[in-house]
Amino acid sequence: GISWCMLTGVLDDCFCDIESIDVFNNLKIFPLIRKLIEKDFFRYYRVNLKRPCPFWPDDSHCSIRDCHVEPCPEVRVQHYSLAANAIRDIKECEQAHELGAINSTLSNQSKEAFEDWAHHDDAQDHFCGLDDETSPEAEYVDLRLNPERYTGYKGPSAWRVWNSIYEENCFKPRSVYRPLNPLAPSRGECEGFYDWLEGLCLEKRVFYRLISGLHSSINIHLCAKHLLDEAWGKAVWGANVHEFRRRFGSAETKGEGTRRLKNLYFLYLIELRALSKVAPYFERAFVNLYTGNVHEDSATKELLLQILTETKAFPMHFDESSMFAGHKMEARRLKEEFRLHFKNISRIMDCVGCDKCRLWGKLQTQGLGTALRILFSEKEIKNLPENSPSKGFQLTRQEIVALLNAFGRLSTSIKELHNFRTLLKDQR
Repeated sequence: GISWCMLTGVLDDCFCDIESIDVFNNLKIFPLIRKLIEKDFFRYYRVNLKRPCPFWPDDSHCSIRDCHVEPCPEVRVQHYSLAANAIRDIKECEQAHELGAINSTLSNQSKEAFEDWAHHDDAQDHFCGLDDETSPEAEYVDLRLNPERYTGYKGPSAWRVWNSIYEENCFKPRSVYRPLNPLAPSRGECEGFYDWLEGLCLEKRVFYRLISGLHSSINIHLCAKHLLDEAWGKAVWGANVHEFRRRFGSAETKGEGTRRLKNLYFLYLIELRALSKVAPYFERAFVNLYTGNVHEDSATKELLLQILTETKAFPMHFDESSMFAGHKMEARRLKEEFRLHFKNISRIMDCVGCDKCRLWGKLQTQGLGTALRILFSEKEIKNLPENSPSKGFQLTRQEIVALLNAFGRLSTSIKELHNFRTLLKDQR
């Protein structure tokens, strides 16, 4: 089973204990963030799901763009014994199409509102790079109609995405073996793995732990909103304890499940720290969360400020001042390497075959990227003018939506982890 006794106490690389995070998140943050992301400003995310994968041909089984059934490899049934496998493959393709496709339903009223939002946003001065949401192929997606949950997207295609993220972006020495599937360690994958990790400087260790934490968080979401049954033609979604144990249980992960869950807490602390750091930006009168409904916009900002006040009051924040604090040239090189690795991960998300998975992968990656940008913009945030947005640090609508929704996902993961702990105790 999962070693819950190890999922306790002080986290590595920071001075915070897991129990304090649980209480803080589950009682204070989660109820507020859940309410915030229901608001119209945070409900719609503009994303380009049509960018081709820049790293390999889009040849994934049952998980090509839109999760269409047609592109699945043709199954030639040469022997009767293969027939069952062929039928199973076809059914999996159909299921992946139904579960993974994006619900792009938007009312005419919403579409008109988006044009108004665009005019408002264009009138603002922004001093940051524009991402692919500015592409003509980008569309607004209603996140409420497309919740992050199990989609049937699995196997070598999904493994290849995560393998690329770990293999290409974690400053890892080539001599250290990692398997194709990070969720199913084999052949002694963990032998020496954390020896080299502990030998890395803080920055490189942090980067690895952020990716591992994001991976864990996404896996918790899929386990917590799993397809349990389809009785009477209606899907029943809920917590799948077996699937959770498979992904995090000690036997299945060679004892590393607990460490991966700890990395989720570490990622939560990083994004929590970013929210506390960016609070002065949102406290400025000129920063509004515009949807055209004055009353709703005011209520949304008030709720956001309430959350930011809670984050600032948390007593055990991660101290990012120790990052990139060495020799100036080395620190600058590390910071640039950090940024480029992270940009590469954003591009790898275009290789995710299932549209719904790609949507949430892109959103959470952008949210984490925005959090990191905030952490390294402390001086710019402190020097913000009181009444004018004409210069200095700024966040786009897209970055704000991604930042808060990504943190909302982490908050949900920690809440769901508490639920799984209870369910697993009941099964003993």
